[in-house]
Amino acid sequence: MNAPLRVLVLWFPDWPLRAALGGPPPHPPTALVQANTVVACTASAREHGVRSGQRRRVAQGHLSSLQVLPHDAARDERAFLPVLQLIEKHAPGVAQLRPGLAVLRARGISRYHGGEAAAADALAAVLTEAGLPEVRIGVADGPFTAEIAARGPRPRTVVPAGLSKDFLAPYPVQVLRDEQIPDLLIRLGVRTLGEFTALPAIEVRDRFGERGARLHALAAGADSQPLVPRPPDPELVRSVEFETPLAGADQVAFAVRQTADGVLVALGEASLVCTEVRIDLTDDNGLVFSRTWLHPTCFDASDLVDRIRWQLEALAAQNAKDPVDEARAFGGISAVRIVPVAVDDAAHHQPGLFGSGTDERLHHAVSRVQTMLGHEGVVTAALSGGRWLADRQVLTPWGERPVAPRDPTRPWPGSLPDPLPAEVFRPPRPIGVDAADGSTISVDERGALSAAPARINGSVVQGWAGPWPIHEHRWTAGGGKKGHRLQIVDDRNRAWLVFCTGERWWAEGRYR
Repeated sequence: MNAPLRVLVLWFPDWPLRAALGGPPPHPPTALVQANTVVACTASAREHGVRSGQRRRVAQGHLSSLQVLPHDAARDERAFLPVLQLIEKHAPGVAQLRPGLAVLRARGISRYHGGEAAAADALAAVLTEAGLPEVRIGVADGPFTAEIAARGPRPRTVVPAGLSKDFLAPYPVQVLRDEQIPDLLIRLGVRTLGEFTALPAIEVRDRFGERGARLHALAAGADSQPLVPRPPDPELVRSVEFETPLAGADQVAFAVRQTADGVLVALGEASLVCTEVRIDLTDDNGLVFSRTWLHPTCFDASDLVDRIRWQLEALAAQNAKDPVDEARAFGGISAVRIVPVAVDDAAHHQPGLFGSGTDERLHHAVSRVQTMLGHEGVVTAALSGGRWLADRQVLTPWGERPVAPRDPTRPWPGSLPDPLPAEVFRPPRPIGVDAADGSTISVDERGALSAAPARINGSVVQGWAGPWPIHEHRWTAGGGKKGHRLQIVDDRNRAWLVFCTGERWWAEGRYR
């Protein structure tokens, strides 16, 4: 597991109540209810026995004068957005864990203020001046430990680096907030995180699976949860509507150029750049076609226009393949909406003092080629899992996030060990593997060759190894891909990886 980050967590107690009632605590006895269940309550209500998770009737039985209000999650989000914006002005890179709980990397702000404790005091002073005196701050290795520290008895708590395990040890296992495993641990007599971490990690994994192993690492302070940037401001969204629907991709791309410039201007005014964008295309039938696009660095106006054109070309190609499917067909485009999905601080993407580096020049060159060839004209390779060579690589268009359909870290029995062939044939090429008498070699059900390989593709065989069987999905009715592999070296010192299916031989790859 990756080394945990030093993070700073800001917790605003009873935030849903503050969003509903307005103003800082103390608040009158109030409970927020959803589906007749208390989801949040004020400190004054808790003094009379009201608790989250109680049924509404039980809570009112503890306090007849309890004020009951419906819970509105969207209201919590809206009320917390100005707080995130305020924090962002003093500490860029803040992320929302949930309304009332924010996290940011501690390194930058602590170096600016001369230490983590000083940074926490500075942020607390800013928030107190803004009318948020109830804020509690925790600094630790990872968001989980920092949140526990923020919920502690002191307004500001700094857990020294590397001491998260000792800090968490006395806390009950319920702080892991899992629906099943804490209850099982309590029934087994394990009540604190310290007792949990004392159990061998291998035995925890065997007993509780991957989820238990994750919680065991979390209890030991090995928190590697990534920080996700906060949602972009809705004011960054731009859209354009056309009085007459436009049918051509180039027409739409030309018409939205000013809208794309507007998105970049709005981002620039907020000192932000966009790294992920969603484009919504509405046709004259009212159907909306949406797609999310990623960028290796950050979007400019030309990149946005290119994505819109590529999205239209993909829709036109899809419509041409299945023109009968009216549900998927689209007419002219009547509206385009550009929605920044992920943003980053513009300072992280500024060129160096003496110009851009090699990576930046490479990006611009590849992007120009992609603009000329189309979205799938430039692809990058990523490692995937699988038994066949063609399955172990995934080609992704430049700028997109590679998604491996099969986990490369899992064991793949029957897969080829390193070193792998330098050249992989997609699809496999037919090839001849013959015996000394010129007959084609076959492989029987037991995996035995009918004769020793003598010639491959007309060349003399110098050496060979195998065969090794591969039979995927043997339990299914039709079975899966199956065959027998051989490694063969010919008299031209070329090493081949070939396999036999039925009576035919195929070249899967070649060593160089």
